[in-house]
Amino acid sequence: QVQLVESGGGSVQSGGSLRLSCVVSGYPYTTIVMAWFRQVPEKEREGVAVIDNDGVTWYADSVKGRFTISQDNAKSIAYLQMSSLKSEDTAMYYCAADPRSLRPQWSDVDFFYWGQGTQVTVSS
Repeated sequence: QVQLVESGGGSVQSGGSLRLSCVVSGYPYTTIVMAWFRQVPEKEREGVAVIDNDGVTWYADSVKGRFTISQDNAKSIAYLQMSSLKSEDTAMYYCAADPRSLRPQWSDVDFFYWGQGTQVTVSS
């Protein structure tokens, strides 16, 4: 069965860095789009970064220049390198995957497979 397992969350001071990892196993498709979302209480889930099957990346304006999404050569692990962290980056971070190409106005509903989430807390 498909599994996405996240790790790397924790607490960090503002201005610090963290690297999140998402390990994908049991994935039966030849193509994959991977993404990171985040969510805080009482707010909707927000797309943070995406890397598609061709390696093309997308970032939310709020993290552009600070976060980097990447993957290993086998596309079995996705990373989110987060630097210059701010208090507003505090959230539960989720990894997601899907074999389909993303439509232009995509959202969380376009991803079928999800990890359990890992908490990131940035203190001032």
